[in-house]
Amino acid sequence: MERLTRDQVAEVLAHGDLEIVGRMRYSSNGAFFVQACRDGMEVPAVYKPRRGERPLWDFPDGTLFRREVATCVLSDALGWEVVPVTVRRVEGPLGEGALQRFVDHDPEEHYFTLLAGNEDRFRRFAVLDILANNTDRKGGHCLRDLADGTVIGIDHGLTFHPMWKLRTVIWDFADEPVPDDLLDDVRRVAHDVAHGALGDTLAELLSPPELAALGLRADELLHDGHFPAPDPGYHSVPWPLV
Repeated sequence: MERLTRDQVAEVLAHGDLEIVGRMRYSSNGAFFVQACRDGMEVPAVYKPRRGERPLWDFPDGTLFRREVATCVLSDALGWEVVPVTVRRVEGPLGEGALQRFVDHDPEEHYFTLLAGNEDRFRRFAVLDILANNTDRKGGHCLRDLADGTVIGIDHGLTFHPMWKLRTVIWDFADEPVPDDLLDDVRRVAHDVAHGALGDTLAELLSPPELAALGLRADELLHDGHFPAPDPGYHSVPWPLV
């Protein structure tokens, strides 16, 4: 069967019929494996309904699914496709939530096994995580898509906090200059957040302080031009690591 384009996947996820197959094991919030079907196209997906989110002290209740979608929007705007197609689904079997294409992968693989040979790809991960202020980039959130070998990232609910909270396993590039082509992408996206349609799209998913903080992080990265190093005295890596 011919592989669907990202636009086709988004169409199926946004408007297709959903059938819950089962609950995803080991998820701290409610996450369900579903089949989305539309016009003869089928897409396996992970459905994270708002009502299944566990309250957190540092993130507003009922917003994690929107952050999942916002991270995909940002990744696609950068042109990197680091995140599987993720859409906001207003109507679902369990109500409003995020729907993300399921990535068929080897569960024994993760950031630490995939790093060698994928350094440039993970530099994109690192920049995306800086911009999105990812507080939970575990090694197991980095997968190799068995369909085409692309390394891709999942689990972006803990992102876009207005305070700097970067926690990640991707510190291998600390203090290195960010490649010019990546900075060019960040510069273009920062302008679109401030003055273009991207800002309008993200404003439907993030609060005004969160959107403003995204712009500040982009400006700081462009000004400094280097990957940050772990902050002394701060828990800069998530736990568990994988």
